[in-house]
Amino acid sequence: MNISIPGEVPMSTIHDQAMNYVYQQVLQRLMSFFSRAERTALQLLIHRLVVAAGGMERIGDFKVMVVQSGSRDSCYSLALLRAAQLSLAGRAPATFQLRVATLRWNANDAAVLQNLHRSYSALFLYDDPRVELLMVDDRQVLPFDHQAPVGESSREANRINLLMVAHRRSNREKLELWDDVFIATAGLYGQVARWNNGVDALVSSEPPRRQKVFLEGLNRALQKAGVGGLPANSGTFEELFALLDGQDGDFYRELYTEGELTPWRPEGEFEACRRTCFVDIHDMVVGNLEERWPLLSDFLGFQPGELMQQTGENEYADPLLMAYLEGLQAGSLEGRTYEAGVHDYLQRNLELMQQKQLPEPVREQWLATFGNQADVDHGRQQARNALQAAFNVSETQLICVLFAPFVDEGAGLEQFLRNCHPGMLVALPELHRAMQGLHAPEQVLKWMTDVSGLPVRFITRLYAMEPMQVQVAAAPEVQANAGEMGSDRSAEG
Repeated sequence: MNISIPGEVPMSTIHDQAMNYVYQQVLQRLMSFFSRAERTALQLLIHRLVVAAGGMERIGDFKVMVVQSGSRDSCYSLALLRAAQLSLAGRAPATFQLRVATLRWNANDAAVLQNLHRSYSALFLYDDPRVELLMVDDRQVLPFDHQAPVGESSREANRINLLMVAHRRSNREKLELWDDVFIATAGLYGQVARWNNGVDALVSSEPPRRQKVFLEGLNRALQKAGVGGLPANSGTFEELFALLDGQDGDFYRELYTEGELTPWRPEGEFEACRRTCFVDIHDMVVGNLEERWPLLSDFLGFQPGELMQQTGENEYADPLLMAYLEGLQAGSLEGRTYEAGVHDYLQRNLELMQQKQLPEPVREQWLATFGNQADVDHGRQQARNALQAAFNVSETQLICVLFAPFVDEGAGLEQFLRNCHPGMLVALPELHRAMQGLHAPEQVLKWMTDVSGLPVRFITRLYAMEPMQVQVAAAPEVQANAGEMGSDRSAEG
């Protein structure tokens, strides 16, 4: 209850006035970084949101969701959306509500979380009642906390998901180690949109080609999870929620028993029916990195990593890990050397940088990182350490994934043993018995777990499954571009 003395302004009113002044100061500083083209784009964005809400009289009840990865593009898009929210608040009785969601995943490093925290602080998102800052950790929706480590249950679930999905491929197929994160991200989109009375719109600045690439990656991952791929679609987020709803039940239902599946939490707080539409704002992102950099660095406090921000074939994986994976694949499966695989990765990315017209210093940095034998050896050890720290997966276990020896009743097991563990060939019959769930010596069971990183019960399930021959459901050009996820805006940031 507010108690006021006649003639005095209530404290709550003074607080609201003070906060409104702060918000307007934030808006003015934001606008000072915008070019004329960006100011025009901002007005178009406001108009688009008002139309999606059904008119200015409904904008105060309109809630939009945006997913933050901590990348340059997502931080910039959030700043643009915040400018729209504060602009409306300054000239209308109400403005839209904003839900910002982030996936906590094993590969999220401290630098990403710090970028998010600095940008949220600069935009005054904390403690604004019109803004929800959320993170999803092991299917639990939580308030965003940049200091909270990934939970142990989440870390283990991510590790098992990564290995199980990766083992479902044929060993003739290139290993896409990060397929599981497509499923996790899709779960975030689908579930957070329904949480706590839901949201009215998903807003995304991903260009159409990157939307298609995401859906192609999700299609591939869902097939490996055994639940079937996505139906033919236009490859845009306009159909995202319909595609997710078309997947009947949990995405991992074929890999785990019902008792092993973690429910989305807090339970009972997810709407059964979703009302969310999609608002595409990729055309509102104007200019290039050089023009946007002062806003990103000076205002939002964005600090890029050494290599991640430059270019890459997968927005979820550190380029060092991608080079490491290609080196292992060349050395283990292709009869070439580890160095040859790393060289191929380097050359492909240098060509991509040239296509995107990235500055010469960027290309020199790549060459300095991967360009000689000493750096290759050092990079390999760095990648080993990173994989172990993030996923508790060793190089031995990663090579096991490359061979995919368990699926199809262990069809590739003998080849795997001959190439990597010839001393275990004498135990081949016992290994097959163990993988069928029959009795086997304890040392055989321990070897299976150590070399794969998987409990025996999961290996037994893989043994009974067929490798997935992935069928492309999205537009044909998606497959050709699937290697460029995260690089479409490399020249811009």
